[in-house]
Amino acid sequence: MKKTLLLLCASLFLLTACTESDPVIKDIRKQGKLIVLTRNAPSTYYLNAEGAPAGFEYDLSKALADSLNVEVEYKVYENIEEIISAVNLGAGHIAAAGLTRTDNRNLSQVFGPGYKTIQQQVVCHRKSDIPKNAAELVGKTVLVISESSYLESLNREKVNFPELKWGETSELSTEQVLEQVENRVVDCTVVDSNIMSLNRRYYPNLMVAFALSAEQELAWLLPGGSQYFKKYVEDWFVQIEKNSVLSIIKERYYGYVDIFDYYNNYVFIERIGKRLPRYQKSFQKEAEKYNLSWTLLAAQSYQESGWNAKAKSHTGVRGLMMLTQNTAKAMGVKTRTDPVQSIQGGAKYLDKMLKKIPEDVAEKDKVWFALAAYNVGFAHLLDARALARQLGKSPSTWHDMKEVLPLLSQKQYYKNLKYGYARGAEPVKYIDRIRYYRDVLINSLRRAEVERL
Repeated sequence: MKKTLLLLCASLFLLTACTESDPVIKDIRKQGKLIVLTRNAPSTYYLNAEGAPAGFEYDLSKALADSLNVEVEYKVYENIEEIISAVNLGAGHIAAAGLTRTDNRNLSQVFGPGYKTIQQQVVCHRKSDIPKNAAELVGKTVLVISESSYLESLNREKVNFPELKWGETSELSTEQVLEQVENRVVDCTVVDSNIMSLNRRYYPNLMVAFALSAEQELAWLLPGGSQYFKKYVEDWFVQIEKNSVLSIIKERYYGYVDIFDYYNNYVFIERIGKRLPRYQKSFQKEAEKYNLSWTLLAAQSYQESGWNAKAKSHTGVRGLMMLTQNTAKAMGVKTRTDPVQSIQGGAKYLDKMLKKIPEDVAEKDKVWFALAAYNVGFAHLLDARALARQLGKSPSTWHDMKEVLPLLSQKQYYKNLKYGYARGAEPVKYIDRIRYYRDVLINSLRRAEVERL
């Protein structure tokens, strides 16, 4: 902790001392804000279901602005070409847009430290003839983003396979190109692995054909002539690696996306159209009553019962929200298989758990703690927090609690805890699936709305 504080203090001193000589630092201090250039996408920056800004690049760049004690302004561009041009013209202080640091870009651009390892992947429709290598990509219709890092890889392959061809677009986003593959307008495209991992939930017919590149790093693009600001950013990344801030942000957006299963995803999307409409108004009404997200409540219900009002488990829990008899009675539910009553009871119980979550829990994580208590019991959640302290982990972030909860089933740990054994891995899986379902649900609703317009 002392080393981290010394590092931060040294960086802040550097920032103050070098204000007059570094044009970027000088401009940040003059404007009182960090100007971030980005693009609108699930992997970078977007408005969430509540209309608030979100996204991996948003959280990361906002944390940088907080370290500088300044506000942050986001300028959203349509494509990578525009963003690189805007940085070179001095339109912003950093470009946080999921940019890959490549050999060619390094020749003309200034990058900050790498913060996520990715790999370029050829992606095609799962029902097509999937190529296994670049040679088998010859003859396919391939569409990629203009000025993207993918062009360097494709041009390298073209040396060995001169007949390899592709189209380029600056009009469509990466996600729109993926949709073109999903709809079989084109055969294949090339995307970074992190973009694929986020988007395959929304386009379940996409499949990774093969890796087109070795592992690469994503990094922020910085203006030229900003050596002191670049040093500050480098030191800041060292700090957030040590204090787990970077890991927490990565978990927030990527910690649950790998549970993708084609069949389950297909069934869920089908049930959004066929089953959800029967219960949507009840989810919305009860969520509003307790200031909850209705899409989260609906996703929780799907994880519990698959939106089957008559669902029953071998343990005796029943209904849309799979309430026990004791919980149903405590929440005033007389008939657990009545969908309206079940949703009312589930929402009321989740609200009850939320109100019990300690104040020290990170605000963004409170709902995950509440859902964990809903699933495994509040007493076992308290045990997990106590164990986290014993292990030198944070009892206040979901990032650390995801690691600690599964230990509740191991005798070496639970024998010394107040409430004993618990199937601690279950709430972790439970919450990962709820987060996954909620993302797919929100995306499906948005696409349906666009189609109506």
